[in-house]
Amino acid sequence: MKTFRNYGYWLYLLFILFYSGNTFSNELFPSKGAVVTSNALATKAGEKILAEGGNAYDAATTISAMLSVVEPFASGLGGGAFWLIYDAKSKKYKMLDARETAPLQSHKNMYLDENENLIKNISKLGPLSAGIPGIPAVLSYVNEKYGSKKLSTLLVPAYKAAINGFPVNERYLKGANYKKEWLKKYKETEAIFLDKGEVPKKGWILKQTDLAKTIKKIMKGGHKSFYTGSFAKKMVESVQNNGGIWSEEDLNRYKVIEREPVKSTYKGISIIAPGLPSSGGLVLSNALNILAGYELDKLSLTTQKHLIIEALRRAYYERAIKMGDPDFMANSLEFLLTPSYAAKQRESININYATDNQTLEFADPPYQGQGNDTTHFSVIDKYGNRVAVTQSINFWFGSAFVPKGTGVLLNNEMDDFSIKPGTENGYGLIGYDANAVEPGKRMLSSMTPTFLESDRGFVILGTPGGSRIISMILLATLEWINGGDAKSMVSLPRFHHQYHPDYVLYEEEAFMSSEIDELESMGHIFKKSNRQFGNMQIIMWDQVNNKIEIASDPRGKEKGREEVY
Repeated sequence: MKTFRNYGYWLYLLFILFYSGNTFSNELFPSKGAVVTSNALATKAGEKILAEGGNAYDAATTISAMLSVVEPFASGLGGGAFWLIYDAKSKKYKMLDARETAPLQSHKNMYLDENENLIKNISKLGPLSAGIPGIPAVLSYVNEKYGSKKLSTLLVPAYKAAINGFPVNERYLKGANYKKEWLKKYKETEAIFLDKGEVPKKGWILKQTDLAKTIKKIMKGGHKSFYTGSFAKKMVESVQNNGGIWSEEDLNRYKVIEREPVKSTYKGISIIAPGLPSSGGLVLSNALNILAGYELDKLSLTTQKHLIIEALRRAYYERAIKMGDPDFMANSLEFLLTPSYAAKQRESININYATDNQTLEFADPPYQGQGNDTTHFSVIDKYGNRVAVTQSINFWFGSAFVPKGTGVLLNNEMDDFSIKPGTENGYGLIGYDANAVEPGKRMLSSMTPTFLESDRGFVILGTPGGSRIISMILLATLEWINGGDAKSMVSLPRFHHQYHPDYVLYEEEAFMSSEIDELESMGHIFKKSNRQFGNMQIIMWDQVNNKIEIASDPRGKEKGREEVY
């Protein structure tokens, strides 16, 4: 009897401790899960996984694979990704680095001629421009560590879309028109993505039989079936036969790296974004730290935009001269997140005049020797798990090369390295030794899946857009701080400055003519974009009213659903 009483006492004590000390059990959960992507087929597939009891990681795995099939111009199994996750049970934020790596035979001057001049397009076209892909690895990694359903189940929608085909949309046709001549350079690629050598008409059914077989292999054998064995050998042989330098060892040794994300605050807002080799977290946080020294809401709109441009100028300057793969860097860049360093940067800003780039000498001097299409999706489940993923093959249709018999379109992410110190890459970005080509190194990226948190609730967001991604996330963050909602954040007119080239790239509605006149008189140079940029995807959870709002960028022709739950 005494033993029973003691046993009952300890059960009671454990009960009290669990419910009093476990804040997770008392945490507010969303009313339901939500998915937002750039493609309706991917959105539907992710929603179905949630409806069938899958968690956010399950849905994200399905979406990632599905986008790899239905948006081959933007991402795929031949590319890489950054995942930003919040695990509700452990209450931890994590960054999953599935960025591509440079082949082991890579070297610093591999894209230069004997006079050390850039060889045209060699870092952009063909298998020599391709890094070792990370997406197949991250699909397995997430499934094994965080998923609740079998990988074979989660990849079924992607397999079916590849084998049965789907009608191509306007974004596909736009990319195919832009890269037609590159797609025709390789017979394997031409046969898959063009219709008898020509850009297909809207509604043409794209079937990817070889890609379906590759997905089937991953369904049965996980990522090892991609990176090892006969399949890896087949890819390597095709790459080498067409001028590439991949080896089986490159594929065998590829690993997803779990890293700590960058965390910062701005005006009471918590920002969680990926760390290096994504430059997004550091550049975004550094720019916001600079702006934190101003009361923007008390300044004219023109002055606000001037200061935003100047903050971006300085943050991108830091990107150019200091950032690269953290596993290849001797020094931490944590100082970029400090208020004291931001104050030093702020001192160099004249509120009335644009800065001459040549005067930016408050930071260390350059080292001697640093995608146009991408996709993003966001997921939340009913348990409060959150996922933000940005994945890419870099430019439209990546390298335009498909290893024979695989259906896998390879990336051209090697162009994101600093091919030659101080020389522009495909996005006009310059860099130096911190981002120079080295064997096994991960190239610097602008992909910035982001979480925002405040008393209002939180936002899961991201966008494609190459080097402009970070400035788009910055503008959306400022919009949220000013009381904006999901739709206003994705719809906001955009402008961008990245230190080099020294001009403000802007969408037509971003500035009034009077603002441009005033800013030009201050010394700013403007270049109007010939098209809108970005395709932002947002989930916003209003925790005050326990309501979820999702929004897809109106710039994207093929949007996910826009609903308020």
